[in-house]
Amino acid sequence: MGQALFGKDNITRSDLDAIDYQIINLLQEDCRLSYNKVAAKVGVSVGTAFNRMKIMEAKGLLKGYSLVIDSAKLGYSLTAVIFVQAEGGNLSTLEREVANDDCVVAVYDVTGEFDAVVIAKFRGRSELSAFIKKLASETFVKRTVTAVSLSTVKEETKLKFGEGKV
Repeated sequence: MGQALFGKDNITRSDLDAIDYQIINLLQEDCRLSYNKVAAKVGVSVGTAFNRMKIMEAKGLLKGYSLVIDSAKLGYSLTAVIFVQAEGGNLSTLEREVANDDCVVAVYDVTGEFDAVVIAKFRGRSELSAFIKKLASETFVKRTVTAVSLSTVKEETKLKFGEGKV
């Protein structure tokens, strides 16, 4: 990475090297690591680790450092995948409104029969029912189809970058 990124507005995959991917992997596992620990684990100087992380932050690759919780342990044991069919050219507005709901963890603009997919977590069926009724009453919602998760096999946003994947 190094000097190639200074002055560029964004980062592309070809701008990153094995050190950058090592830093990303470490931060995905523990975003609380200090610059000293990142540098030691990657085998670079603290200044190099600091500079690379700051560049990736400034370019928007590292968007933030967050906590991963077990939502079921907080009572949010019901996960719903909601397919939304919208009318007219108001999909973006609808998606932004839905995304602002506290129970919504993801909104995807998709191709196919439906226009959007919403992933949301609820404490029970009554919360899910209220959400679906509210969503279905939105002006631009033509139709929804809801699937309820029976179990969670995998749920994470990490991307693993190993040898050969750079």
